[in-house]
Amino acid sequence: MSDQVVRDETNQPADRRMGVQVIARAAEICRELATATDGLTTAELVDRLGLSRPTVYRILRALMDEDFVRQIAAGRYAVGPAFLVIGGSSYGGLRHDLRPFMKDLSIELGETIDLAVLDSGEALFVDQFVAVQGLRVVAHMGARLPLHCTASGKALLAQLPADEAERGLAETLRAYTPNTQIDKAALLRELEEARRTGVAYDHEEYVMGVCAMATPVRDAVGAIGALTVEVSVDRFKEREELIAGALLRHRDLAHRALLGTERTPQG
Repeated sequence: MSDQVVRDETNQPADRRMGVQVIARAAEICRELATATDGLTTAELVDRLGLSRPTVYRILRALMDEDFVRQIAAGRYAVGPAFLVIGGSSYGGLRHDLRPFMKDLSIELGETIDLAVLDSGEALFVDQFVAVQGLRVVAHMGARLPLHCTASGKALLAQLPADEAERGLAETLRAYTPNTQIDKAALLRELEEARRTGVAYDHEEYVMGVCAMATPVRDAVGAIGALTVEVSVDRFKEREELIAGALLRHRDLAHRALLGTERTPQG
């Protein structure tokens, strides 16, 4: 008797159904990791997704083999660089053009420098130059952060027309720390100030102990990102003016090289 393919109620072969299920679970794991700035442990993924530990571990290992997941500490995982190759391909020119300026800024300040873009109502981190200093990196490449309480998010909102920036905010603003601004009117005033000065701030509004400063940057084809400096709160208080000056100076160097201008992109 010839072998018969086992099928489920949808008339799909069982092995195909299993393959689709594995892909769906892998996608769930990646979505959870993308929202966790410090990564997640296997136990946390098991708790969030309701999957067995062996299943989570097996999928994590497969995703790590393909660079879709990376291990950032013992037993702690985050999304990997492969997502930037796929999801961030539209921003490849921006990343390539700004990378030298990010490196120079990081070397000058001794701080971690990020590049984020506006994507589906969030700040998507598409590049990063990590400094030698011991500041815990707040966001890894491929992470998605809220707009209203991060320096990068505010800088990206500030380059939009005021009415469009307001529409880009969530209906209800989540408080991540006691410092998070959840009053929309006050936040819109802050964005107006960022348009005037070219600089947006995060004063421990997303993660306690960490401050950030960002400015919008544009490449030769019009792609816009947020060049961001991440700083521990102690160093930020001591060096705020120095950091702002260096950030704007390197932004101007980038615009002069890429656009032949030092004008801050505004909408």
